[in-house]
Amino acid sequence: MARVKELEQQLQRTEEQLRLYQQVSRLMVKEMSLQEVLQSIVSLVVEFMRCDSCLLYLVDGEELVLCAAHPSTPAAGSVRLKLDEGLTGWVARERRLLAISRESYLDPRFKFFQGLPEDSYEAFLSAPVIARNRVVGVINVQHRQPHAHTGSEMEMLTTVGEQVGCLLALARLEGVPAQGALALSPSSVAP
Repeated sequence: MARVKELEQQLQRTEEQLRLYQQVSRLMVKEMSLQEVLQSIVSLVVEFMRCDSCLLYLVDGEELVLCAAHPSTPAAGSVRLKLDEGLTGWVARERRLLAISRESYLDPRFKFFQGLPEDSYEAFLSAPVIARNRVVGVINVQHRQPHAHTGSEMEMLTTVGEQVGCLLALARLEGVPAQGALALSPSSVAP
């Protein structure tokens, strides 16, 4: 009976992942501004991953700029970090997923930003956003309390990052700036 319950939970989680991917995919084809789509995606990630926040950074030259956040923050657009700063910069530079289950703010790579309450959150999961084999951003999810990230959560965030990368590549082909001055030209994408 325990095995059946476990399989039912796995099936439920797989169905949730599929619904998230479908909803992100549908956002990609809607007649919405790129900023609205990015904001909707971070809101969906919070809902489906049951996390306390989701932050989406995009590469602008040699920096990462906070472009979408849930919950919304007035700091969006003004938080900038270099590619060699913080956990987010490490993810962009290394092109690797990063999962920290507790006390992420004590990690030596961590960088504190004034005005971001997420800086005091315990758990941190981050994936690079990749388009055409280049890092174009980073997507982070955070939990206020310690949280052991599952393989399913890691795969979910990685896949959403890939979907966002495709969206940004499409926007670039259409000549749509990601946000304000952030135009995804080849020079603004990290190798």
